[in-house]
Amino acid sequence: MCGIVGYSGFRDASKILLEGLGKLEYRGYDSSGMAVYGLDGKTRIVKAKGRLKVLREKTLDGETLPGHTGIGHTRWATHGEPSENNAHPHCSDDSNVIAVHNGIIENYVELKEKLLSKGYKFYSETDTEVVTKLIDYYYKKYNIGPIDAIAKTMVRVRGSYALCVMFKDYPGEIYAARKDSPLIVALGEKESFIASDVPAVLKYSRDVCYLGNLEMARIKEGDVTFYNLNGDAVDKEVTKITWDSECAEKGGWEHFMIKEIHEEPKAVRDTVASFIKDGSIDFSASNLTDEVLSSISALRIIACGSSYHVGEAVKRMVEELCGVACIVEYASEYRYRTAILDPDEAVIFISQSGETADTLAALRITKERNIKTIGLVNVVGSAIARESDYVIYTLAGPEIAVATTKAYSAQLVAMYSFALALAKAKKRVDEKKEKEIIYELESLPSKIERLLDEKERIQWFASKFSSAKDVFFIGRGIDWAISMEGSLKLKEISYIHSEAYAAGELKHGTISLLEDGTLVVGILTDDSLIEKTVSNLTECRTRGAYIMALTTYGHYSTEDSSDFTVYIPRTLKYFTPSLAIVPLQLFSYYISVAKGLDVDKPRNLAKSVTVE
Repeated sequence: MCGIVGYSGFRDASKILLEGLGKLEYRGYDSSGMAVYGLDGKTRIVKAKGRLKVLREKTLDGETLPGHTGIGHTRWATHGEPSENNAHPHCSDDSNVIAVHNGIIENYVELKEKLLSKGYKFYSETDTEVVTKLIDYYYKKYNIGPIDAIAKTMVRVRGSYALCVMFKDYPGEIYAARKDSPLIVALGEKESFIASDVPAVLKYSRDVCYLGNLEMARIKEGDVTFYNLNGDAVDKEVTKITWDSECAEKGGWEHFMIKEIHEEPKAVRDTVASFIKDGSIDFSASNLTDEVLSSISALRIIACGSSYHVGEAVKRMVEELCGVACIVEYASEYRYRTAILDPDEAVIFISQSGETADTLAALRITKERNIKTIGLVNVVGSAIARESDYVIYTLAGPEIAVATTKAYSAQLVAMYSFALALAKAKKRVDEKKEKEIIYELESLPSKIERLLDEKERIQWFASKFSSAKDVFFIGRGIDWAISMEGSLKLKEISYIHSEAYAAGELKHGTISLLEDGTLVVGILTDDSLIEKTVSNLTECRTRGAYIMALTTYGHYSTEDSSDFTVYIPRTLKYFTPSLAIVPLQLFSYYISVAKGLDVDKPRNLAKSVTVE
C-alpha cells in the first residue's frame, strides 16, 4: 500500500514528486504530502487530505516548493484515519528527521511509550511518526550518522516498512530502508530517484536497482550507495526496464481498467509466446527442466484475491491432465497453520506485484521446510521473484487499475502453460496432444478480441442493473472458479453486494436470499455440468430472480431458463476461464461507470497489498 517517491538532482524536485505520486496513486489516495529541501536551505513540508489533486492545488502544482531534493507520499490509511495530521511526511520534534513510510510497525505502541518517556511529543495517530522519532532518538543519543541511526531503528522495530528519510544535517541526500515492502532506486545522469514502483520514475530512467530486504541506500545527485544491516556498502545489480512508459498512461482511454481489458489479448499472446520454443512448450528459461518437473509429486498453489482464483481455475487441469493432486490455499490462511507437505511437492506462489505480504510470508515459511518453491509474478526483480527457487514471469506489462484484469488473464495462461509442461514431463501427453493444446492456447487472444468487439451489448445490460443491491454468481466445477472472480470484480469497483456460490449448494441455504428482481449470473461452460446448472437457474427464476447466463456457443437451450445470455467462443474446457472472465470484467466496469464511481481507485482498496 502507499506510494513513495524521492528525488535528488538538478530538476525541480516538487514537480518530479507530484508527477511520480500521480503514477502511484493507485497504491493509496486517502492523503498525500511532500517535503522539499528548498533553495534557501530550509526544508518545507506540505500535506493534504484527499486525492493528489488537493496537494497540487495547495502547492500551486509545486511552484511554492522550489528545490532539488525531496520526498513525497500518497497514503492508504492503516494507523490513524485519513487526515492532514496523519498524512506523510512526518518529522521529529525539531524537524531534524523527516520521513515517509509504507508498511506497518507492529510494536509502535511500545516504542511510542519509550519515546514519550524521553520527552518526545506526538501530533498524529500514526506508526510512521513513531519510527521517524525513533530514528531521531538514536541519531542524537549515539551521535552517529544516518545509516547507523536507521540500522539501529530497523533492529528495534517489528513489522514491514519502506522508509525514505531526510536529515537536516545532510542536505541534498535521501536515505532509504526496506523490510517486506517494495522500494526501487533509479539511476540517472546527475540525478537519482527512489520509488515504490517503476512507473513513478520511468519517464526519467530505465536503470533500476531493487532494494533488498533489510537493506539501506543513500541517494544524492547522481550517486547511490547501498548498505546491508551492518552498515557495510554492498553492490547491487542494475535492471534495465524494457517496457515503454506509455504502457503506464491512459492513452486516450477514459479509465485504466477499460484500457487494460483491451490489452488482455496482447498480455495473453506475449505470455504464451514466452513459453513456446520451436513449437513445443518449454520452461527451461525458468530452469524448470523435465527432470525438475517430473520429480514433482503434488502441486500446491498459494495466493490472495484474484491470484487465488487463478489457482482454483487451473486446479482441474493440473489434476486431470498431469495426474497430480493440486491444493489451492489463501496465503493469509496457509501461513498461520502447519500444512502437511510432501517432500517432493512443489508450491507455486502467484502475485502480480511479487510483493504481496501474505504470499511472501507464506513463501518464506515454505522455504524453511526445504520444499520446491516457484514464484509466478509480473514484476521482474520483485521479492517473490528473488526468493523463489524458480520464477515464472507473466508479460502483462504495468497494470495501474486497482481491479486486476490483464494480469489475471496473463496468470491464467502462464498456469495453463505450466500444467502442460508438467504433463509433458510426466509423459501424460504425447506430441500430438501437446500441439493441440498449444494451438488452443495460441488461439485465445483472437477469441478475446472477438468478445471485446461485443462490449456494447454488455454495456447496455449493465446499465439496467446499476442500482442493484445484491448479485449472485453461480457455477459448478471450473465455472464456480469463474464465478468467484466475476463476483470479486463486481463488488470491488461497483460496491454492490455480490457473492459466488457453488450451484449445487443453493438449496443448502443460499436460495433463501433471492427476492423478486435479484440478479443471478449463471456460468455454464462445462459441457458435462450444464444441465445441472440450468436446473439451478430454473429454481432461481421461479423464485423471482432475473437470470443472466454466460455459456459457450452452441448451448442455445440455456436461453429458455435465462433472461439475458452471453456467449463465448468454444475452446478447451480448461481454458474457458480466459474467455468467460472478459464479459464479466466488462459488466463490472460498465456498472461502475453507470454509477459514476472512480473505477480505477475504488474506496478503501489499493493495488498492491504489501501489509498484512
